[in-house]
Amino acid sequence: MNSAVKIHPAVDGGLKPAATTFAGGTLLCHCPQNKVAVAIKGQCAHNHVCGCTKCWKPKGALFSQVAVVSRDNVSITANGDKLAIVDPKTTIQRHACKECGVHMFGRIENKGHPFYGLDFIHTELSKEAGWAPPEFAAFVSSIIEAGASPDNMGAVRARLKELKLEPYDCLSPTLMDAIATHTAKAAGVLPK
Repeated sequence: MNSAVKIHPAVDGGLKPAATTFAGGTLLCHCPQNKVAVAIKGQCAHNHVCGCTKCWKPKGALFSQVAVVSRDNVSITANGDKLAIVDPKTTIQRHACKECGVHMFGRIENKGHPFYGLDFIHTELSKEAGWAPPEFAAFVSSIIEAGASPDNMGAVRARLKELKLEPYDCLSPTLMDAIATHTAKAAGVLPK
């Protein structure tokens, strides 16, 4: 067993199943008071652990945990004035609390992007139980860029597999197919 390898606090103890009647929840930043609150309607999709260096991770975690929801189901309900975009040059505009640094949601503004209309969220910021659990691990090798030891990557991938999170160095095949289909339709290779 590779349980000594810590991936993310929300998955290290095993994956919890989604609630069949889950209606959503509220994401809260880590400020002790005047928390930024973002309400999410409905269940998330494509939840995964991500090793990229752009996603927000809890202190000590190797991976972030990221899911998507329709941007129409995301609303800031408290202290939105505390939000700022982390890096305006990135494709995903990550809106973070200026005080505690927690990323509350990420939004793609480019209408031509395959994931336009989806917002990226961190479900562990919600106290509500029942979110869909992570399904895979993305950009696994990228944790090396954040300082993880290359010598430990075998153990990291083994632990991800123990958790039933297939490790990829890109997105899952389903999401990669969606990107390729969008690109082919935009280029006229496939009918729109």
